[in-house]
Amino acid sequence: MIEATLAGAARVRFTTAEDGDLGRTDGDPGDARVPAARDAVRRACGLGSIAGGRQVHGARVAILARAEPGYRLAADPSDGQATRLRGVGVAVHVADCLPIAVAGDGGVAMLHAGWRGLAGGIVGAGVAALRDLGVDGPLEAAIGPGAGGCCYEVGDEVHAAFAGVPGASRGRCVDLGAVARAELAGAGVGRVVELGGCTLCAPAGLLFSHRRDGPGSGRQAGIAWLA
Repeated sequence: MIEATLAGAARVRFTTAEDGDLGRTDGDPGDARVPAARDAVRRACGLGSIAGGRQVHGARVAILARAEPGYRLAADPSDGQATRLRGVGVAVHVADCLPIAVAGDGGVAMLHAGWRGLAGGIVGAGVAALRDLGVDGPLEAAIGPGAGGCCYEVGDEVHAAFAGVPGASRGRCVDLGAVARAELAGAGVGRVVELGGCTLCAPAGLLFSHRRDGPGSGRQAGIAWLA
C-alpha cells in the first residue's frame, strides 16, 4: 500500500494490485477472493470499519454518521464518502479514475474522480461535505494512482470538458491529475500530494487498469480515516 498523512491526523492508504482485487462497488464482487482481500486490507489499516458506496461516476458525497463493523459498501449511489468519525475508514474503488482524499481538522473525505466526476464537481462536493461537517480550518489532499496525462487518450468531449484548465490537454491525452489539482486549488485546498503514478503504464502487476486490461480488471482502493 501507498501511504500519506494529511491535516487533522488523517491517514491515507492507496492499495495496489499486490493487495488484491478489492472488487466493483455495484454489488457484483467478481472474483471470489474479493471479500478476503477487503478484510485483509481493513486489518492492515488497523480499522474495525471501512465504508464505501455504489459508484456511478457522479458527484454525490455521502456523509457517514454511523459505523458498522467490517468492510461494507452501501447500496445507495455515491462517489464520495465523508465523516467526522475517528478510526473509521471511508473508501472508493478505482481502476484508472483518481482516488482523492481531502482532510482537515475533524473530518476526512475520499472521492472517486474520473473525468465525468471531475467535470461534474466531485471535488467541490467533497470540500462542501467537509465544511458541512464543521471542518472550517485548512484542508489538504492526496491524489492516488490513476490514468495519467502520458497515456490517457480521450475524445473531443473530454478535451472540451476541461478546455479552460491549464495543462489538462496533452495532445490526444488528458491529465486528470492536472484537472484535480486545479479543482482542489479552486475549492480552497492547500497542500496537495500526488502518489502512485499512472495506472496505464505502471509496471506489470502493480496497478489495475480498466482501460489497459478490459472489463475484467480488478480494483484498487483509496482509504482515508481520522487516526
